[in-house]
Amino acid sequence: MNKENIVNEGKLHIEVQKKIIPYIKKMSDIHGDNLIAVFVYGSAAGENYIPKVSDINSVFVFKNFEFSILRSSLSVVSKGIFKKIAAPLFLTKDYINSSLDVFPIEFLDMKENHILLYGEDIFSGLEIKGEHIRLFCEQQVKGKLIRIRQAYLEVGLKKKGLESLLKESLNSLIPIFRNLIRLKGKQPSVNKAEIIRQLCQMFELDKNVFLSIYKDSSNDEKIANQEVVVFLEKYLSQIEKLADMVDKL
Repeated sequence: MNKENIVNEGKLHIEVQKKIIPYIKKMSDIHGDNLIAVFVYGSAAGENYIPKVSDINSVFVFKNFEFSILRSSLSVVSKGIFKKIAAPLFLTKDYINSSLDVFPIEFLDMKENHILLYGEDIFSGLEIKGEHIRLFCEQQVKGKLIRIRQAYLEVGLKKKGLESLLKESLNSLIPIFRNLIRLKGKQPSVNKAEIIRQLCQMFELDKNVFLSIYKDSSNDEKIANQEVVVFLEKYLSQIEKLADMVDKL
């Protein structure tokens, strides 16, 4: 691979450039013409990259895939991990095109937040159906509802851990909220608190329940100076309402 084969280098943070460009060249030397595209995505592709803190996430797309590709890449990947280059995703075009219905949110996030560095910009042309996003969101919301109920049965009498349960649950739902906002035809904010406000307005939910949990930092099994179980009941009620509304979208 020659330097002229690399594109959009200037769109990267300088620290990302220094690390990922030599990495790509080493991968190209190993895989040759079988490597047809390379992207970075996530924080390394945007303004949220923090040197020495953020990982560099990448995708390598191959014409054909065999186990030998993994084996021959081990040394480069191992050295990259020490430089905060996460182990890359190794995909093929066929795999991507056949998996859009299974991983709609993941591929939509990549489509909207990636930088092509080599080869064909496969992600920009992806067509991800709204119904696949809706079904995935419904599965996640309903699954989270079941899991919270189960978790409460496990720890409810201990009166410890409920606060963390609520925080972790809400944090894991933020990406789902973003895509529900998309389904409503709006562009989601990058700010998590604002995402919660957007979602609650669109689905007529009680934003104070979600925002109180999101903003809580006391770790004293209370939220907004109330017993955490009070918020658990309110939170479950709002998630139940959201699940029903997503089912009807």
